[in-house]
Amino acid sequence: MSDALYIPDGDRFVSTELTRGPWDPSAQHGGPPSALIARAIERLAPDDLALVRLTVEIMRPVPIVPLTVATDVIRAGRRVQVVDAALRDGDDIVCRARGIRMRVAEVPLPDTVRPDPAPTPPSDSMESSVPFDSGSVALNTHGVDLREASGTLLAAGPAAVWIRLRQPLVAGEELSGAQRAVCAADFGNGMSWALPFDRYVFVNTDLTVHLHRQPVGEWICVDARTVASPTGVGLTTTMLSDTSASVGSATQTLFVDQRGGAA
Repeated sequence: MSDALYIPDGDRFVSTELTRGPWDPSAQHGGPPSALIARAIERLAPDDLALVRLTVEIMRPVPIVPLTVATDVIRAGRRVQVVDAALRDGDDIVCRARGIRMRVAEVPLPDTVRPDPAPTPPSDSMESSVPFDSGSVALNTHGVDLREASGTLLAAGPAAVWIRLRQPLVAGEELSGAQRAVCAADFGNGMSWALPFDRYVFVNTDLTVHLHRQPVGEWICVDARTVASPTGVGLTTTMLSDTSASVGSATQTLFVDQRGGAA
């Protein structure tokens, strides 16, 4: 088993089996490619801007193959930067994204303006159930540590789960707080599932992450809830925290259908 999610190879990133998702054994979980895009945006100049919003649109399932990332600065301000990005499998775009980076500075605020507290910190005494275990090496089974702060991953309904990546995103590199948060945020749908996995498909077509503070430490809490409509559309909303306090939120739009494509 690899010791990273991606192995750099020139301008390409070779996807390892740790990127595999729960829906298709040949396709990646949405978290790693989204985090890879976040990494590309974070590496742009200037380096005193922080990633505060990222929207990733998944054009098609991301295969477990070498990928490339290209960025295009749309607005090159000193305080706010807007960046478009494309993740490619060869010439085919598999994800499109737009990120916003913003200057970070010390701004005095009233004591009444405080972030929400974090859920109960992760500990070894918490349950660590693994949902959607296909028996194959995958991100949710081999790439992360999970600790259930509230709810359970083995039953439908809202859940708050602490997530820690076991391996680097890119071999030889330290993960940034934003990369950790983006990767963890894509777990929201699967953590707070509302429909039985063996009867329904509920795959997200996008991911939007907002960060009002850059996360600190290895653990990210995903406090998520999912709703599904008989129109075949669902929505997952997630609050994100590090072990100190809230850091942001995320949303995912879901394609919902009965297995076999009855709709």
